[in-house]
Amino acid sequence: MSEEKEVVSEALKAEEKLRSKWYVLSLEGDLKPLEEFDFTGHEKLKKFADYEVKKSRIVDQEPPHVSLMRSLELVDYEPASDPGNMRYYPKGRLIKALLEEYVTGMVLDYGGMDVETPIMYDMAHPTLAKYLNRFPARQYTIESDDDKYFLRFAACFGQFLMSHDATISYRNLPMRIYELTRYSFRREQRGELAGLRRLRAFTMPDVHALCRDLAQAKREFRRRFKLSRDVLRGIGFSSDDYELGIRVTEDFYRRNRRFIRSLVRMHGKPALVEMWRERFFYFILKWEFNFVDALDKASALSTDQIDVENGERYGITYMDEDGQLKNPLILHCSPSGAIERDIYALLEKAYMEMKEGKPPMLPLWLAPTQVRLIPVSEGHVEAAERVARRLSRSRIRADVDDRDETVPKKIRDAEKEWIPYIIVLGEREVGAEKIPVRARADGEIRKMSIRELVAEIRRQVRGKPYRPLPLPMRVQRRPKFVG
Repeated sequence: MSEEKEVVSEALKAEEKLRSKWYVLSLEGDLKPLEEFDFTGHEKLKKFADYEVKKSRIVDQEPPHVSLMRSLELVDYEPASDPGNMRYYPKGRLIKALLEEYVTGMVLDYGGMDVETPIMYDMAHPTLAKYLNRFPARQYTIESDDDKYFLRFAACFGQFLMSHDATISYRNLPMRIYELTRYSFRREQRGELAGLRRLRAFTMPDVHALCRDLAQAKREFRRRFKLSRDVLRGIGFSSDDYELGIRVTEDFYRRNRRFIRSLVRMHGKPALVEMWRERFFYFILKWEFNFVDALDKASALSTDQIDVENGERYGITYMDEDGQLKNPLILHCSPSGAIERDIYALLEKAYMEMKEGKPPMLPLWLAPTQVRLIPVSEGHVEAAERVARRLSRSRIRADVDDRDETVPKKIRDAEKEWIPYIIVLGEREVGAEKIPVRARADGEIRKMSIRELVAEIRRQVRGKPYRPLPLPMRVQRRPKFVG
């Protein structure tokens, strides 16, 4: 695909010329110009603000998560594909699948209706052509016969066209439509591509809500704000791991100060505000939870927007109580952001914790191997495998390092894989009621029964999806994917 065929939307061109006013909104509701705010105690917010104001997305050095995703054999570049498309090894695919299942489950509990829509759309479709120029993203284009198509960059197109064809009553609102888009495509510039942080093909959980009016939209907006916080907490992020960014028009802020301040209070710390004199895009308000990584780059995870254009543009209508057909407001939310970006943020967080002297870890429910059994000798391999199978029956991913290596070497290798629990099994441990269990989280070796270990792990992963071990149980039988 040649550079000259790249389609650049009018919104993207406008964004590049956009001049914003920047503020920090405090918990007390004070809106201060960026240069007047005291960032003492809010160093991450300062890094986020600096990054956003510069508006440069170029990466001039490799982010730390790239070496981690390769050394852990999770994800890698695919040289035979377009840059920004990745290959997932079994352990990485497990993590990605668990995240997809978890986020989808949270959205369905919230009331999202799961649908599926095409990834390719006609560029000549009049409604879509107009929307393309209102969305700040670069498109991939495909020619078929004499027609030109684009690959979707979100689930908006299919969900909006579906809503256009639906018969909707005010009683159905807010109407929540969800799709996990595998994949969405954006033709990001080469200098912006860096590991899992920014991709050209990504998996985006996308849930829209059609709302009757602004009052209903604001209530739903708050609910989704809380949903997004809960989703990130479940993945493994605390509010200390991300900063709130708010983008808003001056007019909407002036009329809705109390509402916007309530979002900041829910967040629990000051927020960066970008304010526009006029509305350049289809939304009047947008918020994002932004993760600040080891290179001080910020990346949006969760986000939501109040869209005031596309209900009318797509001809989406609902029958109101007065018998009149009206256009809904539309909220655009991804409660987790791109799944790949969540993995990036987890790895970057682990790297930063490692720099602070803490053991790098993935959340227990995402660890590809949760318990590693290390037999002292070949004669203990079968006993170790019996324990691993017992753990597996309790929905715990356990494996056995049956390689012809020393026990210290096997322990070091397990630690390099960030395995949360390690059990060395020798003559004294086989058949014993309690055995030594090495817990990575606190570095302690505790005497535990298998039943106690199962209870501890299940307590920590309660409410999360489960998948079995992604590789053969015996380590010696596994291929090595990264040289």
